[in-house]
Amino acid sequence: MLVLVTQLYFSQSKDSIKEKAILPVHIYKKDFKEILPAQTLSGEQLERLNSQSVADALRYFSGVQIKDYGGIGGLKTVNIRSMGSQHVGVFYDGIQLGNAQNGVIDLGKFSLDDIEEISLYNGQKSEIFQPAKDFGSSGSIYLQPKTPVFYGKKKTNLVLRIKNSSIDLFNPSFRLEQKISNKVSASFSSEFIQSDGRYKYTYQKKHPDGSIANDTVATRYDSYITAKRFETSLQGLLNNGSWNIRGYGYISDRGIPSAIVNNGFGPKGQKLLDKNYFVQTSFRKRIFPKLETQIKAKFAYDYTRYLDTVNVAETALKTDNKYIQREVYLSSSNMYSITSNWDVSANVDFQYNNLDSNLKLFSFPTRYTSLVAFATTYQWKRFKFLGSVLGTFIQEKVERNSKSPDKREWTPSAFLSYQPLASKDFMIRAFYKRIFRMPTFNDLYYTMIGNVFLKPEFTNQYDLGFTYQKSFNQPVLKNIYVKVDGYYNKVENKIIAVPTTNLFRWMMTNLGDVQIIGADVNVQAQLQLGQVQLKPLVSYTYQSARDFTEKGESYYGDQIPYVPWHSGTFTMMADYKDWSFNYSFMYTGKRYDAQQNNIEYNAVRPWYTHDLSVQRTFYWRSHQLKASLEVNNTLNQHYDVVRNYPMPGRNFKLIVSYTL
Repeated sequence: MLVLVTQLYFSQSKDSIKEKAILPVHIYKKDFKEILPAQTLSGEQLERLNSQSVADALRYFSGVQIKDYGGIGGLKTVNIRSMGSQHVGVFYDGIQLGNAQNGVIDLGKFSLDDIEEISLYNGQKSEIFQPAKDFGSSGSIYLQPKTPVFYGKKKTNLVLRIKNSSIDLFNPSFRLEQKISNKVSASFSSEFIQSDGRYKYTYQKKHPDGSIANDTVATRYDSYITAKRFETSLQGLLNNGSWNIRGYGYISDRGIPSAIVNNGFGPKGQKLLDKNYFVQTSFRKRIFPKLETQIKAKFAYDYTRYLDTVNVAETALKTDNKYIQREVYLSSSNMYSITSNWDVSANVDFQYNNLDSNLKLFSFPTRYTSLVAFATTYQWKRFKFLGSVLGTFIQEKVERNSKSPDKREWTPSAFLSYQPLASKDFMIRAFYKRIFRMPTFNDLYYTMIGNVFLKPEFTNQYDLGFTYQKSFNQPVLKNIYVKVDGYYNKVENKIIAVPTTNLFRWMMTNLGDVQIIGADVNVQAQLQLGQVQLKPLVSYTYQSARDFTEKGESYYGDQIPYVPWHSGTFTMMADYKDWSFNYSFMYTGKRYDAQQNNIEYNAVRPWYTHDLSVQRTFYWRSHQLKASLEVNNTLNQHYDVVRNYPMPGRNFKLIVSYTL
């Protein structure tokens, strides 16, 4: 695949780069008492990691499993430390993205063009001045959009991009930023994506004994996409505060790539139509010297239409299912500083969700969720502590059939860090968190499948780790950062689907007991070899995620599906004068694709990829010209992230950007 990307920037010139930039009017504050560090990718790192979407970038974090069904429009979901995709909270500009229907956020919908930073937190962000929902996930991903920065007397920044490729990719976009006053700015961006999604792949069929049959070369179909994304924001500064309003829209028509089974290499004709909109706002202000308040609100509308009208011979009847979700969210957070080392907070959220559908006998559920979180953080000499308790109160209504019983749950968490030496280079930390996830509307009310008596899934997380960070005044080694964590997680009442006496009717039930023992390692460094600057990054994950649901069953104690024992990445960034080089290696070890029995027939072979990129920056008439060549999957390995959903082979990308 050859991709040519041309970017035209109407922004600062080379000479004005040295001028003092006007600070962004949107404040994104990092809590100075943060106990657990996040895994973060931002700015130039995101640009150089050969990543097309947010899901691609998350692969470089430790403890993360990505399910990728292939292609530009294929579904991409994330799982943190094997607790399940529904236990991951995804926050966009500080407010959680929701999906009450199935609890899964498709990260393939979010482009990196407008993202400034991606952060991943295990447990939760170790801050107390945040909405109650931020306390309510087993793991959290924060997507921070870009905020306007104006240099010198500039009042307008304009970025134009266009991407095209041999796979019929057409992807123009633009971003406009406007300074309205010294305290107010606005931005608007839009993107169009169109691709037939077709690519060659090699398919290997297994014999019952696990041996591989002859390879088959075929073309991947049903991965086309036509999508439009638009986003606008208005932000400003107040005395001791800030405010922000953001609108987002995503409209897509994309094929659903089917599994490559029973020689099913041709197109199947299934597709998904999406219309996703939301408007959100936030207001933050220090009212008194010791009291700060924050208010957030959001309205979201999501329309989904699933069509299978081509493949009527196999489905017997054409399928045309429509779903409409609505969400209203309100949040109030208040933090009071008792002393300079002791803060407390009270946070209250309310959320309304409903789901409509054209399915027969549908329940039309409505959910009312109230959350209350109390938290405190205290610092005493070299010791830091954060404790919180979250109360969740859920009521539901349905127009027909039975409804799920009301839920009332209180869940605690505690985070600790200790600096054993006088130097701040070395920190020991630990946390415990118990949290639950409410069954989704599909779990409870899906026709012929749902079970209104499902219990919530609980996770118990235990973590112990350390960080070491030090700068050196040496010719070669400039700094090093090491982060190591060992953890034990237990998932109770895991929700699974089991068959009934009728094989065409399954039911959701609480049966699962999954125990996860794992370790995450992250190492970063900066080296100087003459005029060459090197930045190596290493991440490694070990996980034993075993199913202890049914004692006596043959699969008791086996590794759960799609969780490898070993995985990791290695990235080397190099800079020499106006040249930049990036090499990335990604490895995912052996895993299994079936819920029952870790036998060789169910094994999914390890996969790895090598990605390369080289960049050169030029200056012509005080304007910046940057050219970049990327080679993805350099060795042309044929692999599946999900069994029978083949990924693209070797592909090329050429990027040319011009700053005016």
